Amino acid sequence: MEKLLFIFNPLSGKGQIKFHLLNIIDMFTRNGFEVTVHPTQAKFDAYQTVLSRAEDFDVVVVSGGDGTLNEVIKGLMNLKSGKKIPLGYIPSGTMNDFAKSLGIPKNMTKAALKIIGGETGEVDIGSFNDEYFTYVAAFGAFTDVSYETPQQMKNVFGSLAYIAEGLRLKRLSNTKPYHVKISYNDVEFEDDFIFGMVCNSISVGGFKGLSGKDVLLNDGVFEGLFIKMPQSLVELQATINALLARDITADYFYYFKTSAVEIHSDDDMPWTLDGEYGGNCKNVTIKNCCKAICIYTSPNSKILGGTDDVYTDDSSDEYYIEEDI
Repeated sequence: MEKLLFIFNPLSGKGQIKFHLLNIIDMFTRNGFEVTVHPTQAKFDAYQTVLSRAEDFDVVVVSGGDGTLNEVIKGLMNLKSGKKIPLGYIPSGTMNDFAKSLGIPKNMTKAALKIIGGETGEVDIGSFNDEYFTYVAAFGAFTDVSYETPQQMKNVFGSLAYIAEGLRLKRLSNTKPYHVKISYNDVEFEDDFIFGMVCNSISVGGFKGLSGKDVLLNDGVFEGLFIKMPQSLVELQATINALLARDITADYFYYFKTSAVEIHSDDDMPWTLDGEYGGNCKNVTIKNCCKAICIYTSPNSKILGGTDDVYTDDSSDEYYIEEDI
């Protein structure tokens, strides 16, 4: 019997996990898993739990949003033994960008069935100086909205909460540009930017297309997108129009793919890692840790280099008991 550590955040999203918890545990148990359940108690609890307990288990499953997933993955990346423990993800947050990219169903019971199905794929993880991120490291306009938006507001309004919080704080009109020098491969450039990100996802902040086309999650490279500071209201409107059209080839953007990038700014910049505050830094080195995490998903999906379309439109959260699994 395989030993499974199930870590869940009871506050993620609208707290929907409480309607599915017993069903999911029963499904795992009936399919040969010995389940140990740990509800997170505070920030960084998921990370500390993985560090102290994960090596005693065959499988780790996490239910929560992108922030909770980030904590668990950081814990797995920091295991002293270097053991690659398979990870299951049952998304229950507001955005769930990484789950969308991997084609993990939003329906929690169906996400659990993917874990029971036993198919896994390997995905890249990013290193950010001495930290790790799952799918995006970013700075600039609106990047702090996700961790400054109250959880209660997220639970009630969902993704609209991020937009409302951004408008309330009038962030766009008060956005500070950062003078940044960027180096990757044999390329180097510098400019004033209002936004920058290095990511490994087809969805960022709930929006698809900002990371470009032909995105793979296990190819050893990241996608970088940096938006220049508009010099006039006309340029500002043109930049917004290009973003809405997902036209990352516009003159206002720098876009590239790389396995490693160095970013240097004149001033301390606040960064977010997977939607959580990642600290203030002047000098950042980001590297791709190729196929560092083994995760339960469809290994033949296009996003992992296969031929099958990923399943990304499962929005149902209906509760049901699977009688014959």
